[in-house]
Amino acid sequence: MKNILSKSRLSIFNFAVLVLFILSHQKVTSQNFTDSNLPIVIINTDDAQEIPDDPRIFGNMKIIYKGEGVQNLITDQNTPAYLNYNGRISIEIRGSSSQALPKKGYGLTTLMPDNSTNNNVSLLGMPSENDWILNGLAFDPSLIRDYLSYNLSRQIGNYAPRTAYCEVVINGEYVGLYLLQEKIKADSNRVDVTKITNTQNTAPLVTGGYITKADKTTGNDPVAWSMASYTGGYTNFIHDLPKPENVTSQQDTYIHNQFTKLEITTSVDNISFINGYPSVIDVPSFVDFMVSNELASNADGYELSSYFHKDRNGKLRAGPIWDFNLTYGNDLFLWGFDRSHYDVWQFSNGDNEGAKFWTDLYNNPQFKCYFSKRWNEVTQAGQPMNLASMETFIDNTVAYIYEASLREDQKWGTVPDIYTDTENIKSWLSSRTDWMNSQLDSFSNCNNVTVPSLVICKINYNPSTNGTFTNSNDQEFIAIKNTGTTTVNMTGVYFRGTGFVYQFPVNQILPANSTVYLASKATVFLNRYGFAANGEFTRNMSNSDQDIVLADGFGNVIDHVHYYDSEPWPDADGNGSYLQLTDVILDNNLASSWIATDSNTLGTGDFDFTADDFVKLAPNPTTDLLQVKTPNAISQIEIVDSNGRIIQTLTPNSNAVDINLSKLASGMYMIKVISQARTSVRKIIVQ
Repeated sequence: MKNILSKSRLSIFNFAVLVLFILSHQKVTSQNFTDSNLPIVIINTDDAQEIPDDPRIFGNMKIIYKGEGVQNLITDQNTPAYLNYNGRISIEIRGSSSQALPKKGYGLTTLMPDNSTNNNVSLLGMPSENDWILNGLAFDPSLIRDYLSYNLSRQIGNYAPRTAYCEVVINGEYVGLYLLQEKIKADSNRVDVTKITNTQNTAPLVTGGYITKADKTTGNDPVAWSMASYTGGYTNFIHDLPKPENVTSQQDTYIHNQFTKLEITTSVDNISFINGYPSVIDVPSFVDFMVSNELASNADGYELSSYFHKDRNGKLRAGPIWDFNLTYGNDLFLWGFDRSHYDVWQFSNGDNEGAKFWTDLYNNPQFKCYFSKRWNEVTQAGQPMNLASMETFIDNTVAYIYEASLREDQKWGTVPDIYTDTENIKSWLSSRTDWMNSQLDSFSNCNNVTVPSLVICKINYNPSTNGTFTNSNDQEFIAIKNTGTTTVNMTGVYFRGTGFVYQFPVNQILPANSTVYLASKATVFLNRYGFAANGEFTRNMSNSDQDIVLADGFGNVIDHVHYYDSEPWPDADGNGSYLQLTDVILDNNLASSWIATDSNTLGTGDFDFTADDFVKLAPNPTTDLLQVKTPNAISQIEIVDSNGRIIQTLTPNSNAVDINLSKLASGMYMIKVISQARTSVRKIIVQ
């Protein structure tokens, strides 16, 4: 069996040699630190204790931050208006190989004064949480590799830890430049999966949520299972959610089986939406994970620090990315490693290749096509991974941290020349992008894929409550209309992303011009509206804003709506209304294409989105009078503006009515006509 070199396989002797080498070659000096253009983090442990690897100890933390572009002073630490945080923490040293360095990285939790209760707070503009990392930027003379990689991943649409540069003082000693960043964990603003408990051991509860990582073991975390690599070695997988000490045998078996299915289906190029790898994984997330790792030529990629997550009833997803210090041509040169080359694929370079499914995915023509297509998208001019865009980002970052980098080098002697190192990164990236372009094939076979004519047409994201229906989340629903002329087989159709989970059953049929309803709670939907929903989704929609992306089995977007609870979107936020698309030919990602509808009844044919003979409007467009006719008596008419506001209501109790619209400003409006059990929403133009 080939001996694969990695950080996890160092002998005790080699590790000791490294420690002695570092200690003898790195300088550690004290300095008079007074101010910074970056936030300043001041930590004082109780009784000035030295921070250990384990257990955590308590202390106080202050973060001085006056705002972007304003100099922060150490003397500001006693001015409450300048403190982004001032409170209790628990803290410990974190990391594995980096613990050999004089400069340590830290994990910390923000606490309430009782030293026990977590204190969820927003630090430096990041969403509120309690678990944080002070990344010491180990083994990276440029100080930017993690920062660059995490930002690029977020810019192409994925979650990666948010970061903020800062300078840190511990117990009165300046300890250098750090990245304050989010710890990977289950949270609606981080890895957005539901938290599974040890009592959830049968379907559907056992299906999620999970966070799993391929990594070396640290502390007492046991290996959950291992998977073979094409190098002859093995990649170890470790539970992160649930924690190893909490996972049940049923949960371990379930999530292990998902990876086994991935391994089996990729090994035989099974691309079936029913039982192939697209039925197991969210393909776009695996594509993006590989794009990030390969752009950076991450020496640890796939084998170490590689995370996966799976929500309840959802697909297995790759990411978020983590620990990108051995990238862009950098490696553990002190150990004799030199693996981050611009002209290799990290998933098949004979070293840290990870499990076989990575290579098998790339070798599958369909997956490689989508990999090529995505690479082409994110490297176009103006896109995040375009060379010019990355060069500008690097230059701006270096300018931002330059003064702190001088202090960092004065303290630790690890940043000999940040400008030269980052210029080398830019030159390396130029070679890397050229090489990847030369290796990737045409993506014409997966470009402009024909997708079914499905349109998201109703969204009830924050229903109101009453004496009968007391839970808002249980009343949520979404409707999808087949606007085409042929029946659609919904096999493989699912919602991409996290937070809102649904996969259509195999061979579910949606006839032409028909609507399918998905509900949060099928029984509640039936009780309220009198007919059965076609399916029940998992989790809940956001009450503020959310991406809803309907896709086929390979992730090709069928329809996409990003709604908001604020103007210019119609007000359907907890007031008894829901969002309704006014016409399926309109762009449903525009606020002006929707109205807020307060109807308490639904039906498979209750809304007429197309012009037919039920409601006759004349003249349309109009300058003043609009005549409305229906076969039956009209009980109510509403005129609604483009922001969803009802600006005129009539109750004519007649099958014909003339409406004076002369006082309205020119523009597009919607008219909602209710006649007996039928409701029609139509577009009108006032000139």
